[in-house]
Amino acid sequence: MARPFHHPSAKDLTVDSLLYALSDPVRRGIVVKLMGCDGMSCNKACDDLPPSTVSFHHKILRDAGLIRSEKRGVEVINTVRKADIDKRFPGLLDAVLRHHKPGK
Repeated sequence: MARPFHHPSAKDLTVDSLLYALSDPVRRGIVVKLMGCDGMSCNKACDDLPPSTVSFHHKILRDAGLIRSEKRGVEVINTVRKADIDKRFPGLLDAVLRHHKPGK
C-alpha cells in the first residue's frame, strides 16, 4: 500500500519554504504549467526529465505547500494551492511567476 502524501496546512506555509521551492527554474516551470490547467499528471509536467528527477521536484513543491498531489488510479494528479498561498501571502506567487522565463 502506498504511503499517503503529506501536505502542510495553509497556516503552516512559510515564505522561506515557498521561495526556496520556487528558486529552481524547473520547479517554477512545473508550477506555471499547473497554473494553466485543473490538474496534471506528474508524467506530463516535464517530458524531458527522468521520472526520478520529476518526482523529486514534485516532492519539494508539495513539502513547501505549493502543490497538492492526489493519487488517481496509477497516476498522481497535481494542482497548485493558489488560494491557500494567496490567502497567506497575497500576491507572492503571481509576483514570482511573473518573472519566470520558460526554458531557464
